[in-house]
Amino acid sequence: MLVGERISDRRVLKLIRQWLRAGVMEDGTLRETLAGTPQGGVISPLLANIYLHLLDRLWAKKCGSLGVLIRYADDFVVLATTELKAKEALWQVQFVMNKLGLVLHPEKTRMVDLRRGKGSFVFLGCTIRKKRSIQRKPGQYFVHRWPSPKAMKRVRERVHELTDARHSGKDVRQIIAALNPVLRGWGNYFRTGNAERKFNQLDRYVYRRLVQWMNRRGGQRRQRMEKWSHDRFVGMGLYQLRGTVKYPAQATPVRSSLSRVRENRTHGLKGDLRNGLA
Repeated sequence: MLVGERISDRRVLKLIRQWLRAGVMEDGTLRETLAGTPQGGVISPLLANIYLHLLDRLWAKKCGSLGVLIRYADDFVVLATTELKAKEALWQVQFVMNKLGLVLHPEKTRMVDLRRGKGSFVFLGCTIRKKRSIQRKPGQYFVHRWPSPKAMKRVRERVHELTDARHSGKDVRQIIAALNPVLRGWGNYFRTGNAERKFNQLDRYVYRRLVQWMNRRGGQRRQRMEKWSHDRFVGMGLYQLRGTVKYPAQATPVRSSLSRVRENRTHGLKGDLRNGLA
């Protein structure tokens, strides 16, 4: 067990074993966990980090020349500058996974050519694609990211749930109070990218749902929609996503360095590793 290399406390090791054998509750039924970590379990990201830390170490030691490995729990991408390096990187990752007794997901594992906007991929809920920037340098492609279709679908479903007929007996300010944490949290996650268009789409969707809720609640006809303007809902406290997008340098305030090493003040947020394949 890899965690045993770092931790000697038997109580901690026993607790982790119990987590792995605890099973999963699905629709009121306990399902036994035969292998691996429970999907969606609160401890699964921690266990994934423990187990895949070996991949991080081996990559830094032997495969750094092939590309940059970016990993969050069990989701990771490798950015390489050439197709040949990308193929070699994929082979090396598969080799390490076999050593760990793991298998790469066949549908989620693929090579993508990002050059000149040819392809795209989804990572951590974001669609990653290169696009030309008319304002910066029209002849060059830059990495853009925005909420993926799945992320948009999930937040729309949550908004729909909070504005459906079951809540008709509430006051509109209560509905807005329930929507705001969802919109603010979702927006804070995606705001450091190129999400302005998606944010505007979601603002319009929230407005339509609120108008439909008001009309359903009061038995009003569609002709009276103009009575409930978007600005009126905002005046009642509705959080709007429009205007909240910030690029990484703006979203993260500059911190004074706490170490003796001079800080470059970017923390990897500038997106310098933007060329090549993923």
